[in-house]
Amino acid sequence: MQFKHLDEIDTQILKHLSENGRLSNAELGRLVNLTRAAVRDRINQLVSSGIIDRFTITVNPLKAGKMLSMYFDIEVTWESMQQVIGELTADEEITNVYQMSGKPHLHVHALLDDPEHAERYMKKLQAIRGITSVHSEIVIARHKERGGLLI
Repeated sequence: MQFKHLDEIDTQILKHLSENGRLSNAELGRLVNLTRAAVRDRINQLVSSGIIDRFTITVNPLKAGKMLSMYFDIEVTWESMQQVIGELTADEEITNVYQMSGKPHLHVHALLDDPEHAERYMKKLQAIRGITSVHSEIVIARHKERGGLLI
């Protein structure tokens, strides 16, 4: 993916870091034909400008014991939107909460242990005041997935 505020070298640095965040500045330099110091300066500039938001890892939820990945489309009343968002974002099971356009509803992703955990979580959602409807789906296969924005 090309961004209008990045040159080709910065784009390549981001691509390589998104594929392997453990690359050293020297290794990155060899990949993009720059010195270690020049790569360090470019990465520092990407961080200070906010283009690199944070450095992190990606955990494979299946190998870590979260066997179910579920998506919820949750309809709420306008008056309770912020309160419901607060409750959902506080739950450890929830990985993403998006407020969607149109009617008042949220698109929510959760990682759960097993079908029993999913049943308990659905009951928990039903008890949250302001939620008027919940539609859930279980992910059966992942074909393309991005955490953040991969270049």
